[in-house]
Amino acid sequence: METNRFYVGGRWVLPSSQEIFTIYNPANGEKTADISVGTGQDVAAAVAAAAQAFPSYANTTPAARLDLLARIVRVLRERQDILAHAVTTEMGAPISFARSVQVATAIAHFEHAAKALAGFEFEHTYQRYCVTYEPIGVCGLITAWNWPLALIASKLAYALAAGCTVVLKPSEFAPLSPLLLAQALHDAGVPPGVFNLVNGVGAVVGQAISSHPDIDMVSFTGSTRAGILVAKSAADTVKRVHQELGGKSPNILLPDVDLEKAVNMGVRRAFSNAGQSCQAPTRMFVHRSQYDAALGFAKACAESLNVGDPFSQETELGPVISEIQWTRVQALIKAGIDEGAEIVTGGLGRPDHLDRGFFVRPTIFGAATNDMTIARQEIFGPALPIIPYKSEEDALRMANDTEYGLASYIQSQDLAKARRLAAKIRAGRVYINTVVNDLDAPFGGYKHSGNGREQGVKGLEEYLETKAILT
Repeated sequence: METNRFYVGGRWVLPSSQEIFTIYNPANGEKTADISVGTGQDVAAAVAAAAQAFPSYANTTPAARLDLLARIVRVLRERQDILAHAVTTEMGAPISFARSVQVATAIAHFEHAAKALAGFEFEHTYQRYCVTYEPIGVCGLITAWNWPLALIASKLAYALAAGCTVVLKPSEFAPLSPLLLAQALHDAGVPPGVFNLVNGVGAVVGQAISSHPDIDMVSFTGSTRAGILVAKSAADTVKRVHQELGGKSPNILLPDVDLEKAVNMGVRRAFSNAGQSCQAPTRMFVHRSQYDAALGFAKACAESLNVGDPFSQETELGPVISEIQWTRVQALIKAGIDEGAEIVTGGLGRPDHLDRGFFVRPTIFGAATNDMTIARQEIFGPALPIIPYKSEEDALRMANDTEYGLASYIQSQDLAKARRLAAKIRAGRVYINTVVNDLDAPFGGYKHSGNGREQGVKGLEEYLETKAILT
């Protein structure tokens, strides 16, 4: 793995700077690797390569791009185990989850992008005019560490399907699997310059990408704070900006549910990936008549989770990614305690059987209210407030009382009632009686959760310009 090089113009190239960034294994805090850190000069070289490759790649046929996507899928499937190993090493996802969910989702994004491309009509003819869809150009992709391959693939696959060329900055905290991805793309025959990768920090490489005049679109996944900075940096060059940002998704359990099943599903989904998912159901709303029972079920579920070595096949909950993140999660758990929430299980510190690594005790909060910090801010760790409500209207009011609007969840045996409630929730996605993603369905947020959509036909359209030709 070329951790000291960038992938530019179809080659592994040396960086312009000798600066490095050290990667630590979150399960034990030990050093894993050093990566090179890029500069604006490295970004400029990558953009130049992408711009040079764009005219030729934009003119390839959909059939040729479908063939390329199929080759990428084949190579990624052959390397699924080593990719999963890298994901576990760099960000701590349990190895079984890394392979069957993290890496599998990344591969599936390429398959679903191909599906969207195969059915897409790039020209519509009307009586006096026609409308064509053309690749937008050079795309800058800036991604987060919590799903290091899947977040890249959700953008990259559709950019390639549309006929765009790409400059990628993966997260500096999880750069190992993206480097393996770059090698896989090279071996799959992606033409030189169509895909380029520059590692580095957001304030330097991310800023250089978002502000570069020859990048036509920037797609960003990360925090709302960083997304605002990306949008401001991109504004002077009037490029398209797509953002998938934070979330604080409500999970409303209506009184008619199988309570134990619904609570267990909600806790497990909230704690999946160590709670490091932007659309996780991180506020559980339960009718006050069922509140005590729900706390009991949640406690039992949280305490049943196997927390430990992410390379063990039995592990269900690994560490959070870094000491910085661990410290932040601890501060938020403490804020919950200080503001009056009760610890049903979990709490501060590491699990008792673990004396190193960035592990968090699976934590359930009772006596929580929707105005507490733990209900307002993304915790991004395995800590869940359970909030009582008096009526459906009360639950809906609290669900929408947030600056975010990425996802939401409703559990009910009455599908018609759940759909009526879903129509009133201000979020880009509503899961009714499920936590399973559909990669054909558009994904994106309202409010501070971002703009634009990923996945499926809507995801493909994000990378296309619309042209009207009148005769």
